[in-house]
Amino acid sequence: MNPDWRNRYEEAVRAARDAGMIGMKYFPDAHSADFASQVEQKSDSSPVTRADREAEALLRERLLGTFPDDGFLGEEFGASPGSSGFRWIIDPIDGTRNFVRGIPIWGTLVGLEYRGEAIAGAIFIPPLGQLFHALRGNGAFRDEQRIRVSTIDQLHKAQVFYSSIQWFQKAGCQDVFLELANYVERMRGFGDVYGHVLVAQGSGELMVEHGVHIWDVAAVKPIIEEAGGRYSTWDGSPAIDRPNVLVSNGLLHEAALRILRQAGSSEKPA
Repeated sequence: MNPDWRNRYEEAVRAARDAGMIGMKYFPDAHSADFASQVEQKSDSSPVTRADREAEALLRERLLGTFPDDGFLGEEFGASPGSSGFRWIIDPIDGTRNFVRGIPIWGTLVGLEYRGEAIAGAIFIPPLGQLFHALRGNGAFRDEQRIRVSTIDQLHKAQVFYSSIQWFQKAGCQDVFLELANYVERMRGFGDVYGHVLVAQGSGELMVEHGVHIWDVAAVKPIIEEAGGRYSTWDGSPAIDRPNVLVSNGLLHEAALRILRQAGSSEKPA
């Protein structure tokens, strides 16, 4: 294993856990009036808190302090260029809307690129105490346990996760979303990163999203792929900088893509 990859991966796992625990310092009081007064609205109307900013500051200090030549992109404080070929892509609290309402489904995401390719990811879900992580060629894990996607290969038996139907409505593609619902056993709106890691550990077959940013999925892609699944945009591209994402167990990916591409037509997937 390339030692440059390995060293960064191991630091990503440690840093994700430490940054996530910053969020936990605030989370028990997330429903209080005092905490609510600390929540601000960004220009896109999404919420941001002191916990988001402190967690990202820790990640920036830790990761660039250890690897000063690396690039860095964080949701809250933007981008810093690097010269090493590596870039960290960070979401300090993915699921801030859940966080501020006291819902224990949010996570700290640390993704790592090398020369534009996502090679490692660490996702810590602090309220559940679960740490998902993967390095290309090394498998995917929840804590120390190896995880794999499910083996379900029929859409009518599939469980599908999503974040919020409002994102599909805003993008004008709610009909696509509802078309997919016609073919599967169950749809669950767990939201944000949690749906992705559920697919990685085999608890569902598909996660479909619209309205994501690169920091929402940079850590997801290597974990899904190392768990045996597949990541793409709705047109089948592996890009992580597009607003629409489909994550699957691999076996149902093409069937789901046909629906996303052809919803409203008379053609039905096999």
